[in-house]
Amino acid sequence: GIRDKLVTGVQTCALPISTMFFTLAKPPSRRLALHSILGVGLVAAIGSSLPAAAAEVRLLASAAIKPAIEALAPDFEKQSGHRLIARYELTPAIPQMIEKGEPFDVTIANPPHIDGLIRSGKIAASSQANVAQFGVGVGVRSGAPRPATRSANELRDTLLKANSVAFVGAGTSGAFFRSLLERLKIADEMQARLRPGDIQPILLQLTRGEVDMVVMPVPLILAQPGAELASPLPDELQDVIMMTAGKAAAGGQGDAADRLLGFLMSPASTAVFTAKGYQRPKQ
Repeated sequence: GIRDKLVTGVQTCALPISTMFFTLAKPPSRRLALHSILGVGLVAAIGSSLPAAAAEVRLLASAAIKPAIEALAPDFEKQSGHRLIARYELTPAIPQMIEKGEPFDVTIANPPHIDGLIRSGKIAASSQANVAQFGVGVGVRSGAPRPATRSANELRDTLLKANSVAFVGAGTSGAFFRSLLERLKIADEMQARLRPGDIQPILLQLTRGEVDMVVMPVPLILAQPGAELASPLPDELQDVIMMTAGKAAAGGQGDAADRLLGFLMSPASTAVFTAKGYQRPKQ
């Protein structure tokens, strides 16, 4: 009746003008289609404003750079939203692993290794960056007397007086140390006193007093509780070991890998590298 028509009129007037227009102008099927289009557009607009999905970035890195990466990882993950999955190996093993198919997004190794992986098509040449460098030093147990190592002659005498000297047998610094003994002309005399091994075991031997000293990368000595850096090697004998990064040439998390490389080369990261005993190379 008249009352029903009045109620219907009031309800219609309460609707928004745009709703009234579409209600009057479009048949039901057209209204449903229009609403579907508007809904899809709204979802797309909301989706485009959201951050990209988090990725897992696989880093295959030299164990010599582990102290810096462990310190930097939380900030990278917080700033990027990505998760860093780091694996550390002795540097010479890294190119072999990659050539055999080990999956990775970013790797950090010595420059000759990265150059070789670029030539074999495993690493994008444009991504190559010198991340950090460091020297080799003599480490002793915390509280032990610091041996004299300020010159080649002092280092030579100190090594000959030691009962045992540990070093990273299969690492880049280990190969350098063996060549250093040759340069000092004491390789044969030192042979029975040498204790080659992996990084963590020889550092633990040092802190337990099972070896007199270690000769290895300075940052690894600084990072070990219970160990102290006696001194870096003398300048005339020192070897500067470079750490170079590159990203996988194909597959993997390309954008996230670029984000990690940019983060590692940032000024904020430079401060962390320095605090951990590394230097930033000139680019």
